[in-house]
Amino acid sequence: MGQTTSRRGRTLVPLIGQLRAYDRRWLRGDLVAGVAVAALIVPKNLGYAGIAGIPLENGLYAAAAGAILYAIFGTSRQISMGPSSGLAAIAASAVIAAGLTTEQDAASLVAGVTLVSGLVFLVVALLRMGWIAQFLSRAVVTGFLFGAAIDVVIGELPKLTGTEVSGSNPLQELWSWLGTLGDGNEATAIVGVVALVVVFGLRRIAPQVPGALVLVVGGLLATWLFDLGEHGVALVGDVPSGLPSLTVPPLDLLWHNAGTVSLAAVALVLVGFSQTAGDARSFAARHRYPIDIDQESVAQAMANTGAGLFQGMPVSTSLSASSLNDHAGARSSVASLTSGFMVVLTLLFLAPLFSDLPKPVLAALIIEAVVMGMMDVPEMRRLARVQRFDFWIAVAALAGALVFGVLVGVMIGIGLSLLWLVSVATHPEMPALGQEAGTQVFRELTQHPGDEQFPEVVAIRLDGGLFFATADAFEDRIREVSNSSPELTGIVLDCEGVNFMDSQGAATMDDVLRLAEDAGLALRLARLKPAVRAVLERDGFIARLGADRVHGDVYRAVKAQQDQVSGTE
Repeated sequence: MGQTTSRRGRTLVPLIGQLRAYDRRWLRGDLVAGVAVAALIVPKNLGYAGIAGIPLENGLYAAAAGAILYAIFGTSRQISMGPSSGLAAIAASAVIAAGLTTEQDAASLVAGVTLVSGLVFLVVALLRMGWIAQFLSRAVVTGFLFGAAIDVVIGELPKLTGTEVSGSNPLQELWSWLGTLGDGNEATAIVGVVALVVVFGLRRIAPQVPGALVLVVGGLLATWLFDLGEHGVALVGDVPSGLPSLTVPPLDLLWHNAGTVSLAAVALVLVGFSQTAGDARSFAARHRYPIDIDQESVAQAMANTGAGLFQGMPVSTSLSASSLNDHAGARSSVASLTSGFMVVLTLLFLAPLFSDLPKPVLAALIIEAVVMGMMDVPEMRRLARVQRFDFWIAVAALAGALVFGVLVGVMIGIGLSLLWLVSVATHPEMPALGQEAGTQVFRELTQHPGDEQFPEVVAIRLDGGLFFATADAFEDRIREVSNSSPELTGIVLDCEGVNFMDSQGAATMDDVLRLAEDAGLALRLARLKPAVRAVLERDGFIARLGADRVHGDVYRAVKAQQDQVSGTE
């Protein structure tokens, strides 16, 4: 009994198992990696909080909660969990959709959305529904992140010039900003331009240098050295020290904006889980240890629930931080724990230092984060080259995010992906087959038009399951084939690609058999999988067809039909 309880505890809390098998030689690498990641994520999380429109310290609250709770409940040893630019953009879109104007209301809503997304993750884990992340295609993620990045960049431009803009969407805001350029604060513009040059220049000429950290430290030094506040440069304002209290977000605020909260939570789960699951698999394969995708849902649930209750923002994996974690020597979740505790120490002792950070420096930090983390130009080019439909899905998600907001952009992309999925599922490929000369191999005629065809028998292959969604398309294809030639005496159906059949599919096979018989044709099946055959046998179809018309391969099925026509069978 005790051993069973202990094993169950290690399953629910993977950190226990890691610590019991911990190799002391890993400790130095884990500690170094944890400190390095903390140095990277602290300045970045200030920017992510700025994207979401919440107090800067709230980004650090989420970073600490996410890192510590994922270390306890996650199964990946290299992942760094915390806020990201994409999730911050979704949270910001929820704030805009709710029409909130005060920073405190925005912080409460973002914390509430984070908490709800954590609960949704928990439901996903309990029902083992990790597969739902597959409904958000890579094209959708690429497109909406690109659009969200453009939205964020446009929103940060006024902070680089010290001007105010108006407009109901990013395009109107951009036009408004262009009209205010002559009214900007010169000192603010200089600081903004220098900050952009520094952060993008370092990424270009010294990518190993933590540009965000350099930018924050440089901005603070510039404030003290040049007294930027007295020259009209806006500063971020009070960033208090200390840890957050455990607080449930205002339920009346969440209820009043239930639609927006629900939509944002679902978007966060889809985006967050698809990112974390992919990264977890990648690191596990690289270091040869197992991961549990369902437990990853639990880890995401706990990390987001904790971030929401501690007044934070949505968290997920950060590929840049996770890669640094890996390269710096992380071999267990102790590295993530170290990162989390370093953020806690920052909150306790260093947070007030950020009060003097110039807003144009923070804007440059945000712009660099979204441009480099969300604008994936190479992937857009790849989509255009490989599959144009995916490219247009990405463009639709991008345009939707720009015109209607990030949340609507996600929903547009998901809707188009589902329509494409339905279209593909209901119209499976059913190519005609020909015999390769000198062999018994039958191949697609579209790829090998010179292969031999026979006027008395046609062989076709169904590529996909035969079920309610494909039944009509399958019957239409058989009807088309049955009317293709007056010399036709039989149809051979290659069932190699049919790995699933439901009751409607079995009934359609019966309809097809009657259709063939009415046309004076013999129906033969080849390469029928055992599971599919079992369904047809339970429905009585095999008995009605005749077991002698089920063959091991297409060649034997075609040969049997030819022999029957010639009278040699």
